[in-house]
Amino acid sequence: MPNATPALPVEAPLPDRVIALSDGAANAPEAAWPDRIHKRITRAEMSVFLAPAPARARALVYGGGGYIHLVHDKEGVEVALWLNAQGIDAYVLTHRMPGQADADGGVWPYDIALTDGLKALDYLASLAPLPLLHVGLSSGGHLAGVMACQDHSQKAKGALIAYAPINANHRDYKAPAGKPDYPPAEKQAFYDAWPIGITAEPHGIPRMPVFLAYALHDQVVPVDHALNLIKAMQQTGGEVDAHIFPQAPHGFALRELDGTHDQWPSLAARWIDKVLAG
Repeated sequence: MPNATPALPVEAPLPDRVIALSDGAANAPEAAWPDRIHKRITRAEMSVFLAPAPARARALVYGGGGYIHLVHDKEGVEVALWLNAQGIDAYVLTHRMPGQADADGGVWPYDIALTDGLKALDYLASLAPLPLLHVGLSSGGHLAGVMACQDHSQKAKGALIAYAPINANHRDYKAPAGKPDYPPAEKQAFYDAWPIGITAEPHGIPRMPVFLAYALHDQVVPVDHALNLIKAMQQTGGEVDAHIFPQAPHGFALRELDGTHDQWPSLAARWIDKVLAG
């Protein structure tokens, strides 16, 4: 399968369909392609980007944004197009945010992103069977890790996680030490409930192969997050394919590839081939 990242289209690609997972108006991203983001989530939904038939797998894609907003294009749609080029149908999740205002005058609970992820898995379980991957960047990588730990009938073959705050935002494992809690309180509570890759928190150890791509000097997401997961997988007998790049910026995704991290999409594509063949 081709490994190169596809060129971005001039106009924003339209999803093949948008699937509502909760009540509410359709989401409307802000800004312009290819830098659209979701600041106010009105409902949980999935934007579907289908690969040329026949697809060999499907992926649930989680964009980042620190559980404050969602980076829809750079870490969602662009990743979907890259997956399509590998023969994989991509379902980009737009999930509601912990602590963000709901439609009833309150706020969404700490685990609302997980709730929406499970709704997405319920939907995918209703489709014709295909191997599944969880794919997430930045905070979306944390959610991908959380989803990889769920006991759901829709099992996945692996989780691909890039520069994600998977565990060291937890109040007991913070890096750097003494880092203040993240507002709102519901966001911090979600990190505390789901540290991914800490052996003392076995509910957060993925029971599937994991691919990691991190930056050594990332000040936003310290490399400790990856190192903790690597150690946990070593101790538990798990499988992790980890890549730590020297000068990559936070949020490199598929664009900012001026360094050896330009190889991460090819490495990830090879890993995908391997786990799908397993």
